[in-house]
Amino acid sequence: MKLFQTYGLNYILVILLTFAATWYFISDDKNKLVTASEKSIESVVTISSSSSQINSRKNGGIGSGVIFSEDGYIVTNLHILSGNNINVRLNNGKNYSANIIGIDKNTDIAVLKIVSDKKLNPIEIADSQSIKIGDRVLAIGNPYGIGISVSNGIISALGRDYGNPYLQLIQTDAAINPGNSGGALINENGNLIGINSKIFSKTGAYQGIGFAIPSNLVVQIVSELIQYGKIRTTWIGNFRVVRVRVNLKNNKIVNALKIVEIDDFGPLYEKGVRENDIILEINEEEGTWSNLTKSLRFAGLGSDIKLKLSFKNKEFKVINISPDQTKKIN
Repeated sequence: MKLFQTYGLNYILVILLTFAATWYFISDDKNKLVTASEKSIESVVTISSSSSQINSRKNGGIGSGVIFSEDGYIVTNLHILSGNNINVRLNNGKNYSANIIGIDKNTDIAVLKIVSDKKLNPIEIADSQSIKIGDRVLAIGNPYGIGISVSNGIISALGRDYGNPYLQLIQTDAAINPGNSGGALINENGNLIGINSKIFSKTGAYQGIGFAIPSNLVVQIVSELIQYGKIRTTWIGNFRVVRVRVNLKNNKIVNALKIVEIDDFGPLYEKGVRENDIILEINEEEGTWSNLTKSLRFAGLGSDIKLKLSFKNKEFKVINISPDQTKKIN
């Protein structure tokens, strides 16, 4: 009987300790998220734009933005800007007229500038290379124009690309709805890891799949736009690819990239590249996604891009694109 009583008491004690530990960790986790939100929310703004000065909120787009510097530079998504009459509303309720400093269509990034008599509160930026799948995150923005709001989730995946070689996105299940675009995706420390950009949805509303532009890329693009007003990084045309496996004439199966869409301008198009062409080799390496993105980075440093392609008639063609042919035009 005593043995049963001792066992029962020990069992109850374990349950109580488990409950206490669980409550402690849940409470601590909640406090971390609250602190992170409070730290960054003042750095997220509402942006409205239109081609009319009468009422930008009613006549144009509305979205979010992030304060990049204390002297008034703000980063947002290009797609939310519907005109040159742009209004920025800070979290304290003050409104400012904004000018467009520069845009980059490939990454959907735009940089705005406002003039304030006081220093702004820029967001702290984290290294997006250090994030991992499963990390807790918060999305801050103005969904549907109802006001700055915070939602939480995790990083669901990394390196999502939609076939765009210039862009690899962070995937999150934090609620991102229309109006959140251009807002902040932050980590548990309240530091920026991405700019919320788009959602995957059949209805146009949140369905658990959202995407953000990694902070490292944001810093690179924004810095270029502020300093030069344009992007000087490598651009060989607007195109999308999908990964494929190709059986060559010698029955060797290789990884390759099939072009599924290409605009009718730019270096690639001018060299005769068209839809359904297949990139077999990039700088004499396998035609993989990582090799394509690597070649674009190195071309920006002055290296040529050499592509070996297969056309519809199974003929091969090698084209060279030099850095002076890769000037970015916004």
